[in-house]
Amino acid sequence: MTDEEIIDLFWSRNQTAITQTARQYGNYCYAIANGILNNREDSEECLNDTWHRAWEAIPPQRPNKLSLFLGKITRHLAFDKYKMNRAKKRGGSEFTLVLNELDECIPSPNTVEQTIEAEELELTINQFLHSLPERKCSIFLLRYWHNKPLSEIASRFGMKENNVKASLFRTRQKLKAHLEKEDVTL
Repeated sequence: MTDEEIIDLFWSRNQTAITQTARQYGNYCYAIANGILNNREDSEECLNDTWHRAWEAIPPQRPNKLSLFLGKITRHLAFDKYKMNRAKKRGGSEFTLVLNELDECIPSPNTVEQTIEAEELELTINQFLHSLPERKCSIFLLRYWHNKPLSEIASRFGMKENNVKASLFRTRQKLKAHLEKEDVTL
């Protein structure tokens, strides 16, 4: 079933939309949630919440790319779940390491003004990502969107971990310079 057909099911309030969405994007959204939470039960809960949020959002929204729309919902839900779990217990994880690496170049949206700025930031980051060579963009996204460990990225690209670290460092520096050039407050 195509994305357009699934979206039409949502618009007609047909319950099959949820079933088709789960069938087509369940693994994708689960991978996003589990990359952040590293917990099967919490990740499955995020999936159910994702389908519910999509049901509430479509209509009035009509996403251009359903996979990105669902992925964004899943990430936000997983971040919220992670923060809630983190408040309950302290401890390190790959996700914490990923967030710490990005702290130096991306501001945190805490106020209404910052939330609006975050939307502009998203557009600016997307412009930056489209300017990168495909390999560098993939490495960056695997680390900071999919929260993959350095060892997995290195293995996927036939690189050493130190080379992946160096590539990510250089890309973060370029991102920081790009954001400064676009007058994004850091």
